[in-house]
Amino acid sequence: MPSPDANQVTNHFRHTSVLLEGAVDTLVHNSDGIYLDGTFGRGGHSRVILSRLSDQGRLMAMDRDPQAIAAAKAIDDPRFDITQREFARLVEYAQEQGVYGKLSGVLLDIGVSSPQLDDPERGFSFMRNGPLDMRMDPTQGESAAAFLARASEAEIATVFKTYGEERYAKRLARAVVTRRVEKPFTHTVDLAEVLKAAHPAWEKGRHPATKAFQGLRIYLNGELDQLDAALEGALEVLAPGGHLVVISFHSLEDRRVKRFIRHHVRGDTHLPRGVPIRDDQLNRRLEALGKGVRPSDEEVDANPRARSAVMRAARKRV
Repeated sequence: MPSPDANQVTNHFRHTSVLLEGAVDTLVHNSDGIYLDGTFGRGGHSRVILSRLSDQGRLMAMDRDPQAIAAAKAIDDPRFDITQREFARLVEYAQEQGVYGKLSGVLLDIGVSSPQLDDPERGFSFMRNGPLDMRMDPTQGESAAAFLARASEAEIATVFKTYGEERYAKRLARAVVTRRVEKPFTHTVDLAEVLKAAHPAWEKGRHPATKAFQGLRIYLNGELDQLDAALEGALEVLAPGGHLVVISFHSLEDRRVKRFIRHHVRGDTHLPRGVPIRDDQLNRRLEALGKGVRPSDEEVDANPRARSAVMRAARKRV
């Protein structure tokens, strides 16, 4: 299938970047610096970052979604470069560009973008019927339909429970396995209706299939492993004094980010008690830049998908 036109991609499914100004304010501390947007999406953050850079500044961007890469063609700026690959490979990208250990800032906006959710052909959302896919890069890996067709009941339950934090994971997995015998799952609304009927306790204001869908998406795209690799990589590619800014939308992601920053702020705390050691020997590699920041009520009113967002930031020690 041919790549979609950049303007078509950008305009057909609109994307509103979350915590836009706050994230860029925290990220860009040197207008002449080199920055990396690890999750380009539709370029909301990237465009604001570019507006804050001098002629000497530079922005590198990444995204695994081919539609995001197509949308990036709309940015005609010699200071901008983008590559199609997972942000877990940011060290590789920095090495190729000759900027390993030289970046002034790294931004990671974790999770699925609004265009991915809104496009029924991507299969992320149960609100619009479409093929049951859920892959951020549709050319790589296993689709949700393929996984649900071959996985055991126990495997499906583990995905719902571990990655979706679904309390009734076993019950929902049993319903999926029972139904697929007579008819395989191929579309989003079909799966959502089966999960809805099997769920015994609906939460007010939340579709009963929400957590199961979330678990499938995170699992199929390896999002938590990708995040762990990206965080470790960001620490390596940043220059001393460089800023790391991460926006997450789920407690599983936020806990990982919080734990990563805390670990590198405290340094090596596993030494036996009483062992004499200087402060500079603790290998403290980060300084926290404040506490977690959540969107304002006004931003949530304007963009309800922002309600669960948390931004955390840190500076690499000099």
